Amino acid sequence: QVQLVESGGGLVQAGGSLRLSCVASGRIFSMNAMGWYRQVPGKEREWVAKIGHGGTTKYADSVKGRFIISRDNAKNTVYLQMNSLKPDDTAVYYCAADDSYYYFEGDYWGQGTQVTVSS
Repeated sequence: QVQLVESGGGLVQAGGSLRLSCVASGRIFSMNAMGWYRQVPGKEREWVAKIGHGGTTKYADSVKGRFIISRDNAKNTVYLQMNSLKPDDTAVYYCAADDSYYYFEGDYWGQGTQVTVSS
């Protein structure tokens, strides 16, 4: 089992920044990738970004150039730095871990953290 705990969500004005954190515990050595999804009520969960154990990253087109994903393996923590936020970024953000980087669909999930961007 892997446990994921997110933090860092909140309310921010458009154009502002937030940094989300996700601390992992448990059998994390089996996870080759971690990342973030987001979900708006009434819509499907949307993949945002992922990072491999060695640091390889990939982003959804909607956040490319604005969001940066990183990880601190010593702290078992993944970060999502969100810059130039837009009202469309408003969602619950979920941290996910998967044993596959290329088929990253989330074997384990955090509880979610709300991000609200006001116009």
